[in-house]
Amino acid sequence: MTDTSIPRADESLEEGTAPVEANDDSDVEAEETGAEAGREKKAPADSDLFRQSEIAADYVEGLLDILDYDGDIDELVSGGRPVVEVVGGRLQSLVGQRGATLEALQELTRLAVFRQTGTPSRLLLDVGGYRATRRKELAAVARNAVEKVKEYGEPVRLEPMSAFERKCVHDVVNAMTGVESESEGVEPNRRIVVRPVD
Repeated sequence: MTDTSIPRADESLEEGTAPVEANDDSDVEAEETGAEAGREKKAPADSDLFRQSEIAADYVEGLLDILDYDGDIDELVSGGRPVVEVVGGRLQSLVGQRGATLEALQELTRLAVFRQTGTPSRLLLDVGGYRATRRKELAAVARNAVEKVKEYGEPVRLEPMSAFERKCVHDVVNAMTGVESESEGVEPNRRIVVRPVD
């Protein structure tokens, strides 16, 4: 069985890594920087990443069993990070309002991986295709904000979003010319501002 106890105060989950976001958030999912004050970390091999996804899949499968939920679990490596996808009916409660439950489950799953490997994980957990659907919605929000900025020449402040949601918006905005985006505020009210480039 996987040990999911909380690390003691003297244990570091991030081991010298700090959360960052693109533009002031370079990898907006509040992920590890991969480098620390002049010391570069080696990127994990695909075999290590796949091992993380296997550990995570086992952990999620155990949770589904406890909750008496049915779901098919796929583990893979995508975009240089381990990914676990859960598909099936009756899984919406695992996503929660605006993905809040999914974010919490992802953190628990990352902790389970950390407990077994001793390495912080950038694991991405998706349930019922929520993240893919939300990415499309956020791309539309980002394009709409960019259109308003270009039309009126004024900054547009978006509603508060999770780190995952902000990353999706930053990615779309950063691919467009004449505009830039940055995050402002403090969690859970951190939001994106899209503004014209000077």
